[in-house]
Amino acid sequence: MLTKAVRLYGKNDLRLEEFELPEIREDEILVRPVTDSVCMSTNKLTMTGQENARAHPDMLHNPCIMGHEFSGDILQVGAKWQDQFHPGDRFIQQPALNYQGKPDSPGFTYPYCGGNSYYAIMPHEAMDTNNLVVCDLPAYYMGSLTEPLSTVCCAVNAFFHTTVGYYEYLPGIAVDSRMAILAGAGPMGTAAINYTLHNEKRNPKMLVVTDIDPAKLRRLEKIYPPEEYAKRGTELHFVNTGEMDDPVAGLRTLTGGKGFDDVLVMAPSEAVLTQADEILGDNGCLNFFAGPRDTNLKAPVNFFNIHYGMTHIIGTKGGTTRDLQEVADLMARGVMDPSPMITHIGGLGAVIDTIMNLPNIPGGKKMIYNQLDIPLLALDELEDQEDPRLQELGRMVRENDGFWSPACEAYLLKNL
Repeated sequence: MLTKAVRLYGKNDLRLEEFELPEIREDEILVRPVTDSVCMSTNKLTMTGQENARAHPDMLHNPCIMGHEFSGDILQVGAKWQDQFHPGDRFIQQPALNYQGKPDSPGFTYPYCGGNSYYAIMPHEAMDTNNLVVCDLPAYYMGSLTEPLSTVCCAVNAFFHTTVGYYEYLPGIAVDSRMAILAGAGPMGTAAINYTLHNEKRNPKMLVVTDIDPAKLRRLEKIYPPEEYAKRGTELHFVNTGEMDDPVAGLRTLTGGKGFDDVLVMAPSEAVLTQADEILGDNGCLNFFAGPRDTNLKAPVNFFNIHYGMTHIIGTKGGTTRDLQEVADLMARGVMDPSPMITHIGGLGAVIDTIMNLPNIPGGKKMIYNQLDIPLLALDELEDQEDPRLQELGRMVRENDGFWSPACEAYLLKNL
């Protein structure tokens, strides 16, 4: 079968090309990735190429298809899996396969499997590890967003605390947690806020989200109105630390001087890490979520507090299939709506520029619809386009408070 995909041949060497897929083997599955959400990890892979731990060892001759946050349709099923999967099934997938301890992953490693493609082949590793999941969500884009949301699900659930006098670790955020998400107004920060406020395990008593971009903070306040979440028992604050003379003192003041129980760090910054350590309260836990490019990133740590205050520092990356299924279930039941994460849509032809320039493109998630031929477009610019179909799509977005929706996706796929 002829497919078209964006593949990486080495550092900064992305190519949009057509090529033949081989016939699937009995332990493989042919899929059509309908949507892929462009991730900062893909930008990092492009910048590092062969040096990336998950890259194919011979990338020049075995280029990988890009994109790992994808969802779509199953087209053909190998004999081994025909009792479990069927043509026409809609799927989501967890790319962190961890197959026999190897870092291989769709979107990083495989020449025939990735989200930025017309058609792709799911390798047997994805099914052997139960990382290909049949899931009928209201929209494909929701399926793509299960992967990034699974990573923040993992991060929030990885927090832990101890009980004085007992050799006991208590998982999850603290009971009645005073929680902070630092540098939290970006795409993954938005995902973390969404999961933290809507997961059904435990919600914080206080959630403070910081950033230095006032426009992003205003957008978050629109998405998550503090007065609404106060009714649900969470005191929600959006704080511009760039306007504070002493951010640490100001943030600690919000907690009555006690400091925070749980701090999630969303930027690979020495300054933000230092701030996070300094706002921890007794028995507080700091989770460094943001993946740094700098292999020597360091920040001061207060070891006095580690000893006498029993503070903890951890880091998480990726998620599990269980996390993926949890967030998919929250979406399917309408408990959590990931739609506000999306600020741009585009077609396969827009992928290379989007990946290369991702750190400089404002807004949240960039959702790629592989079968379409449209440039990358901000949702708030759709009504300005010459194409009347895009104008109508823009009207639908505007009438939905500026957010993407399953109805918008259905119109897009039917008319463009």
